[in-house]
Amino acid sequence: MSAPHEPFAGFDAAVSGGRPAPPANSRTDLGTWARDLAMGARFAAGGGRDGWTRTLLTAVGVGLGVALLLLAAAVPPMMDVRDHKRVARDAMSGGFIARPSDRTLLIADANTTFHEKDITGLLVKPEGPKAEHPPGVAALPAPGHMVVSPALRRLLAANPLLRERIPYTDDGLIGHAGLMGPAELYFYAGSDRLTARNSAWTQGNAMRIDGFGHHSNSQVMGPTFDLLLIVMLVVLLLPVAVFIGTSVRLGGERRDRRLAALRLVGADSRMTRRIAAGEALFGALVGLVFGGALFLVGRQLASHVTIRDISAYPADMTPQTGLTVLVVLAVPVAAVAVTMLSLRGTVIEPLGVVRQGVGRRRRLWWRLLIPVVGVGLLAPLFGTVQGDSQLNTTQVAVGAVMVLVGVTAVLPWVVERVVGLLRGGPVPWQLATRRLQLNSNAAARMVSGVTVAVAGAIALQMLFTAVSGDFERVTGADPSRAQLLVSSDLEDGGRAPRFIQQIAATKGVSQAHGYLDAQATRPDAARAHDGDFPYLPVQVGDCAALRQMATLPVCAPGSVFIVPPVDGGDDSGVRRYLRPGARLDLNRPEQDTYTGTPRLWTIPASATAAVSRTDPTGSHAWGLLATPQALPGDRLVRPSVDVTVSLARNEPEAMEYVRNTGARLGLGVSVMNLRSTTPKAAYTQLRRGLVAGAALTMALIGASLLVMMLEQLRDRRKLLAVLVAFGTRRSALVWSVMWQTAIPVVLGLVLACAGGLGLGAALLAMVGRPFHMDWGAMGLMSAIGAAVVFSVTLLSMPPLWRMMRPDGLRTE
Repeated sequence: MSAPHEPFAGFDAAVSGGRPAPPANSRTDLGTWARDLAMGARFAAGGGRDGWTRTLLTAVGVGLGVALLLLAAAVPPMMDVRDHKRVARDAMSGGFIARPSDRTLLIADANTTFHEKDITGLLVKPEGPKAEHPPGVAALPAPGHMVVSPALRRLLAANPLLRERIPYTDDGLIGHAGLMGPAELYFYAGSDRLTARNSAWTQGNAMRIDGFGHHSNSQVMGPTFDLLLIVMLVVLLLPVAVFIGTSVRLGGERRDRRLAALRLVGADSRMTRRIAAGEALFGALVGLVFGGALFLVGRQLASHVTIRDISAYPADMTPQTGLTVLVVLAVPVAAVAVTMLSLRGTVIEPLGVVRQGVGRRRRLWWRLLIPVVGVGLLAPLFGTVQGDSQLNTTQVAVGAVMVLVGVTAVLPWVVERVVGLLRGGPVPWQLATRRLQLNSNAAARMVSGVTVAVAGAIALQMLFTAVSGDFERVTGADPSRAQLLVSSDLEDGGRAPRFIQQIAATKGVSQAHGYLDAQATRPDAARAHDGDFPYLPVQVGDCAALRQMATLPVCAPGSVFIVPPVDGGDDSGVRRYLRPGARLDLNRPEQDTYTGTPRLWTIPASATAAVSRTDPTGSHAWGLLATPQALPGDRLVRPSVDVTVSLARNEPEAMEYVRNTGARLGLGVSVMNLRSTTPKAAYTQLRRGLVAGAALTMALIGASLLVMMLEQLRDRRKLLAVLVAFGTRRSALVWSVMWQTAIPVVLGLVLACAGGLGLGAALLAMVGRPFHMDWGAMGLMSAIGAAVVFSVTLLSMPPLWRMMRPDGLRTE
């Protein structure tokens, strides 16, 4: 006979005719737990092919979730590394440096855009042998040469149009220390055409610095941005937790039959639950190892993946130690807890398993209590997430989690009630509904993660839509009138006609309007000692260009127009000079002391009044508008030239041709897209991060659903073989599986829409925005969720077809 501490001591006594061992004490010590958990692990590891298949499926489901959790834990360090790299290579100087030294160098921006991809470039010119080089660069490139990022080298090789714009000789690559990611488009080029700017930035084309990394331009975004970030993390990570909890319950029916066999040989109910927890624990531990390996492999491939311009080097993706330990501890504990809770309503007897839930309807009140408590946590924050207020991140996270968890808690009740009302119909429909009526738990669990993901996405999209205006600057530009603005400072205004002509002659340009922009001041400015030099804007262009800025009565060569300020104000103090016959000094000083020679000019007596209008860039011009015949451009001091460009619709590369022309026109030429709104950089990165995270989460959802679907089919393969053997059409069984998926999915999506709207309304109330139903977002998110589920169902059809073969009865 076995020793009393052996788990099957009662079984030995029973078969020998003796009295079975007494039941285990209600107070279970740690040693008993460890023994029973270890026994469950041995069953999971030594259960033959069937046991190993079940364990591997559980491990795959858990491992996918663990890999994504580790990736989430690696995001904060990755962003921190990116920020440090950005600051380390920042070329902003700590202050104006007047004189060159052996450590200084001149820099100028050479940024451009190619096919909506931003390319960052920096022109450099060392002024001494000790000039510092930026991170990732061994030596500063010589004039006419450059060092580039690997991604930019590939882009240049594949696009001659871009190579024409960046014609420098490629001398080498920028190292990892100088790039925020492997997909970043970056270059440093040497130039001998750089000249230092003066303190007023009125001369020169480059800034003098004595090193890199002196400046950080991080933006403080406020509590609304923090709210977006918190909700986004909850929405992306909560479905992962749901799927991990679901994965450890794979093979529930087979597990219950094994536990009944254990009861038959003498194990009590508490012991069987602990053994079941040991099986789940073993699968979770294997899943941890698999998830860690999957993360490490995926991290090595990270340099080849770019999602919305976000990329990272493998070395930069190291999870935080604290978060990694939390994942390693939480997953096994969750596996044990979920298994114990799932068996709470199940009576395991020696001759079978009785689920107490069968025949007794689920209760709704406690399920509704969870989202109500979540809303209760968010309610005190209504109207407080504004301005510079402090946000209670824990309260927001817990409240949002409880609302979304409440959605999954209500889902089984909804599925049970609805399928209980279904009657009759074709054979596939009856097979599907009867299966759901007998056991709706598996179907509800399978779509619970999708329900959470869709509900959270709807709420998050409502919040993004409502607060997007807080992170976007309205420029007032009208892209329907012009799509590009080409501008540059000129030493000589007489060069403007050729500059404008070259832009207008560029391939793909349908229309170009250019003008000179300068300033004038009071006629006695040279004798003024009070430093009061009011400015008067002066724009010089042909009639077509001037009509873009003002409503003109009649315009001809030699015309001059007086345009008062739109608001009627006179903050500059020069309105008394804005009249026919008045004299102006075109040499307006840039500082408090007048320098240079006066350039007096008299407004013609024929000058007429005009009314300002919004130009294509969104600005309102005022002051003097003159044609070149009345005021030649070479009389202006330090003017700039602006050209608004309309592109031909039939030339897809028109924008790139204009950028190439701008690059040929010299340093300092800016080619800017005209957009009605401009988002803040951090907000744009958050939206891109949301897209990247949503893509990974949806990939996890699809993979986990496929694993769960295959496990459910594997549990029912004998039943399917019996039905086929009795003459049931395979097509009927296929359709029954489709209906078994479709019914819970539809119910889950309806519940997700309701839960998403509820959470979205609470979030909008927190930021003080009125409730707005975003039908488009709701339909899109629901369609994506349904597409993922049905795609997984279709992928499971080939194994289902094989499982319906009659030879599956050989083991019956």
